[in-house]
Amino acid sequence: MPAEASTSRPATPPLTERQEARRRRILHASAQLASRGGFDAVQMREVAESSQVALGTLYRYFPSKVHLLVATMQDQLEHMHGTLRKKPPAGDTAAERVAETLMRAFRALQREPHLADAMVRALTFADRSVSPEVDQVSRQTTAIILDAVGLENPTAEQLSAVRVIEHTWHSALVTWLSGRASIAQVKIDIETVCRLIDLTEPAPRG
Repeated sequence: MPAEASTSRPATPPLTERQEARRRRILHASAQLASRGGFDAVQMREVAESSQVALGTLYRYFPSKVHLLVATMQDQLEHMHGTLRKKPPAGDTAAERVAETLMRAFRALQREPHLADAMVRALTFADRSVSPEVDQVSRQTTAIILDAVGLENPTAEQLSAVRVIEHTWHSALVTWLSGRASIAQVKIDIETVCRLIDLTEPAPRG
């Protein structure tokens, strides 16, 4: 929307190979610190020291801890996407494949609860200044779901269903992290919402 345009940061040129390597070290350090102690353990000075960059350099890449942890989530999802592509889901229906994919992603996060909590808290705290990073997380999640469905050119209705599934997956992650839902309940919720995908499939031509 036009009212939000002024909150966007200007587009930055592509990173050089050296800059990309530096960014990867920063994201790795962020994930390592979060895995050990959660959100509070990710201190910008420690991230800078662990990734061997100057503190000022770190802030040029990521203006705040929230920016950094949201970018860390996007990076983790990208790695998950690569792993999922190597072993695609085997369900007969689109709903089964999406549910299997999202539960595999969920279990990957379950293995690193401190990291998952830190990333989800950052998403929760994110304001408009973090919109580009949050959008990247959303795009990555959407790509994971669309790959599971096998859709290259989704309809508006299918994209709407994907957004609802994405919101439910995120909500399920939050409720599990806060101890308000079991893994069994999460699985039921994910399987239920994924049925929306089957409802949006075009009817066979007679």
